[in-house]
Amino acid sequence: MNKKQRRFDMKKRKNIIYIVGLIMIMVLLSVSCSNDLTDKASELAAPAATAVPEKTNTVIESRFPENPNDGIVFIDENLKTVWLAGGCFWGLEAYMDRVPGVADVVSGYANGKTENPTYEDVVYQGTGHAETVEVKYDPSMISLDELLNYFFRVINPTILNQQGADIGSQYRTGIYYSDEAVELAVIEKAVETEQKDHRAMIVTEVLPLVHFFPAEERHQDFLDKNPTGYCHIDFDKLYEVESIVVDPDKYVRPSDIERKAMLTDQQYNVTQMDETEYAFENEFHDNHESGIYVDIVTGEPLFSSKDKYDSGCGWPSFVKPIDIESIIFLQDESYGMIRTEVRSRVGNSHLGHVFTDGPADRGGLRYCINSASLRFIHLENMVEKGYGFFLPVVLEY
Repeated sequence: MNKKQRRFDMKKRKNIIYIVGLIMIMVLLSVSCSNDLTDKASELAAPAATAVPEKTNTVIESRFPENPNDGIVFIDENLKTVWLAGGCFWGLEAYMDRVPGVADVVSGYANGKTENPTYEDVVYQGTGHAETVEVKYDPSMISLDELLNYFFRVINPTILNQQGADIGSQYRTGIYYSDEAVELAVIEKAVETEQKDHRAMIVTEVLPLVHFFPAEERHQDFLDKNPTGYCHIDFDKLYEVESIVVDPDKYVRPSDIERKAMLTDQQYNVTQMDETEYAFENEFHDNHESGIYVDIVTGEPLFSSKDKYDSGCGWPSFVKPIDIESIIFLQDESYGMIRTEVRSRVGNSHLGHVFTDGPADRGGLRYCINSASLRFIHLENMVEKGYGFFLPVVLEY
């Protein structure tokens, strides 16, 4: 073997050793990586204490107001039902549920062409149903007319098949009834009253209920379960003082025999004989509780605690009535004075007098009223006593 061949053989052996070394390194790396991957897989498969998130007490606060009906025990046989369509039922359900005197609200589908539709059927299959809420209410706490007042506050009744950003026939507005003899005239009157606030014609349909199918469970109480969920309703409308009107048709003046039987001697003498009780020696001159004052004879709402102030005269003093239309003003020339007497509209009860020495920053009037002419309804009892409609004139927002 010559020198050249020996150098070649040596070089060849070095190359073989180098290649073998590389192979061994690669094998070792492969085994190591395999073990690492196996270990990693085991870590991922095995439950680790650090992998379990800690429980928290974080609660998403609702952006919606408290429900004034919570805690009230409703009697099923006393309840009436009306069905209202006003766009997406998520918001309308949560809103109507917070109307004072409402016992229960259910989301569903009304007056379509098929039975037991699903949400997808209504949206994509043209079933003709309207997203509707079934409202059960106690008429001794809230009248149908007052209920519809709340309803019209949050819909645009002049737009067809649309409310807010929701477009489609399922989002049409509607009022559906089951007792035509009793309910239709009330509904038509409410629509007529609402029309006065719109130049365009109202297109809210008023029809008998054909059928109503409750929506899937995921749609029930949706905003209570999902406080940040979509809602097109303005809940501030629940407290819209401008919408508060006292309906005289809800109150009746008893006969004189009944009035004598129901009133104390002092109440009768003040309300029926126009007498005046003693200053500082009467029930409400220093009452500072929240609530409303109603006519002792008929129960017609007259004044709010929010408008009451201490005038120092010894009788309950208010800067204004709840509804000016519920007050009758008469000139009184008794005792050699010229004064303005105030009486209740329905009961024709003598209440007291109104003077122009009230707080200037609150209108300048002082309604000086006899306690014997009034009955006080505490804030906590207003819903159950049938005065929940007047909560906005008492509460501070």
